[in-house]
Amino acid sequence: MTEIHAPEGEFNAAVLAASLIGEHVADTVEILNKLEPAQAADVVRLLPRDVAIEILDKPELDFGAEIIEALPRYVAAPLLAGMSADMAADIVQLLEEPAKTELLGALDEVSRAAIVGLLAYPENTAGAMMTTEFVSVPGNWTVDQTMQHIRRVERSRETVYAIYVLDPVTRRLVGAVTLRRLIAGEPSANIMTLIPEHETITTLPLVDREDVARLITRHDLLAVPVLDKAGHVLGIVTVDDIIDAIIEESTEDVQKFGGMSATEEPYMQIGLLDMIRKRGGWLSVLFVSEMLTASVMQHFEGQLEKALVLTLFIPLIMSSGGNSGSQATSLLIRSLALHDVKLADWWRVMMRELPTGLILGGLLGLIGFARVVVWQKLGIYDYGEHWVLVGFTVAAALVGVVTFGSVAGSMLPFALQRVGFDPASASAPFVATLVDVTGLMIYFSAAVLILRGTLL
Repeated sequence: MTEIHAPEGEFNAAVLAASLIGEHVADTVEILNKLEPAQAADVVRLLPRDVAIEILDKPELDFGAEIIEALPRYVAAPLLAGMSADMAADIVQLLEEPAKTELLGALDEVSRAAIVGLLAYPENTAGAMMTTEFVSVPGNWTVDQTMQHIRRVERSRETVYAIYVLDPVTRRLVGAVTLRRLIAGEPSANIMTLIPEHETITTLPLVDREDVARLITRHDLLAVPVLDKAGHVLGIVTVDDIIDAIIEESTEDVQKFGGMSATEEPYMQIGLLDMIRKRGGWLSVLFVSEMLTASVMQHFEGQLEKALVLTLFIPLIMSSGGNSGSQATSLLIRSLALHDVKLADWWRVMMRELPTGLILGGLLGLIGFARVVVWQKLGIYDYGEHWVLVGFTVAAALVGVVTFGSVAGSMLPFALQRVGFDPASASAPFVATLVDVTGLMIYFSAAVLILRGTLL
């Protein structure tokens, strides 16, 4: 394949469009993503219709809705009609008025009904992400009739992973036959004879997309049919749709865990005001929370004045607690997402994290104490005549802070899920802030107990 790059300097849509004809669609999408939406629309308009449809059907295209909106209605409507219904619905959902109404009105009746039907389902459900373009045949057909039907309709179907066999009278789903099994069947055999004995795996339109992803993964499927309550096939959710959904969900969780609201647009497409809005809220909340740290230090101001050496270990104590809390939170968020643990397992999780925190805290406490001893003995720093007690204070504080961080970090996702929030909202900065405040209290409380009558 000849490597094509977006042109530098003056933009020429005709030259770029000509150079993209015959190139792989994924490479074309990558080039278009580097352009402004209006420029990309100019290029798409000059491409052959089937190529333009294939490009717009790619979920990797960053601004498909903006391209459709920038095109003349008489150009955009046929492109939408030629796209897979689920991708077209995603684009229409992002359009602003009056473009949305105008484009829906310009579509043919079949395309409009398919798109409007998909838009009726809640976001992130099987119904919203399914495609209505699948292959189905009545149960009284032969293998040869089914093969001929596939040859006639395959260009208008998004995928042909399986053929869905329907009752000739009720049109309800009877079973599914894989394409591989169909090809191996006798041409004169009835299609019903190829249906596997086990029950066909199906889902309902209002099932969450994460549950659909788990269903496809557990049964190693390429597609799962979506049925209404009467057993009629509404559409299918394909494995490529699930991959896109998993990537989107993972991106949202990572962004939330980083301490910001999830964004739908690629980083370079996010406006300045949106960036401030997504990040400013969490930063403000975390900043206000961190003010409690200053309040704790003010409360122990007298102890700090008597033993300034304690301030040397504050960053060490706070970071250790935050790190242990973030580790526990990361593990539990992922486990809850994969259903490895359930809400009712919180007690078992706490009983695991408590000894884990004590052992890890003991390990860090031993390292912290050894550090005080080595620095004192080598003359790197003089911690004073009570340096042994200072070392014990640091060690005891690390045990307490790491243990608290592990337990609190593991319980926070459970608490959030219990009250109806996404466990991923238990972001690392939020956990660190929580442990910072309590860590200081544990540290200074240990100092008061151990150093009373000496430094304090």
